[in-house]
Amino acid sequence: MLITKEVLSEFARLIEEERCNPFSGSLKTGVDLGTANLVIAVADEENRPVAGATAASKVVRDGIVVDFVGAMQELGRLKAQLEDRLGVTLETAATAIPPGIMEGNARCIANVVEGAGFEVINVIDEPTAAASVLNITDGAVVDVGGGTTGSSILKDGKVIFTADEPTGGIHMTLALAGYYGISVQEAETIKKDSSREAEVFPIIKPVVQKMAAIVKGFLTGFEVDCVYVVGGASCFQAFEGTFEKELGIKTVKTNHALFVTPLGIAWNAG
Repeated sequence: MLITKEVLSEFARLIEEERCNPFSGSLKTGVDLGTANLVIAVADEENRPVAGATAASKVVRDGIVVDFVGAMQELGRLKAQLEDRLGVTLETAATAIPPGIMEGNARCIANVVEGAGFEVINVIDEPTAAASVLNITDGAVVDVGGGTTGSSILKDGKVIFTADEPTGGIHMTLALAGYYGISVQEAETIKKDSSREAEVFPIIKPVVQKMAAIVKGFLTGFEVDCVYVVGGASCFQAFEGTFEKELGIKTVKTNHALFVTPLGIAWNAG
């Protein structure tokens, strides 16, 4: 896990500082069309992070593209930004989908990526992409996104089960909006304010418990010793502890949970 944390920290720094690492050879690009964030990750042939870019997004809801033109334009903007930084054209990319969504929705996500100027060479499910970065061969990966909670169960390095259900970060935001009697936008700002986490988490804890209940249902009938949690909605300090208590299974969360899946998508682009 130490190596994983170092890699994720480096990728996060590249995004925050808007810079790229030196590289040679071909590049691998991953596109994550999330409910709350669009992320592009670029890695070299050895899976070392080279560059990345992210933007807040409302173009996808529960794994379904609700603003095709807006998604394509925003993704195209991030693509151009990275190409200018790297000095090369990013021609191909992998992308990912929440597990279990309909084939038509998966095709729509790929169409957005293609519409932004990429040739899509691979489409995988999000928790499986995350498992690549976490170097997991056995256990369950839970990707808690803006709109959905997706799970993949792995055994001996192979995915034996995937499922997804609509409950994610937006539901936390709605809980806060209802509690405080404020707009969704105001609630989203409060949710992302780390200085208010001690105040916020007790309010959204029932949503986290519901996510854990969803995962517990997915895991029924499987022998799982450890659950690995990723995704932007899992960034609260008390998140994995709440999950572990509800599941009764060891639960682990790495650093920079938002960037695990995008980087994994890039790793699966070549």
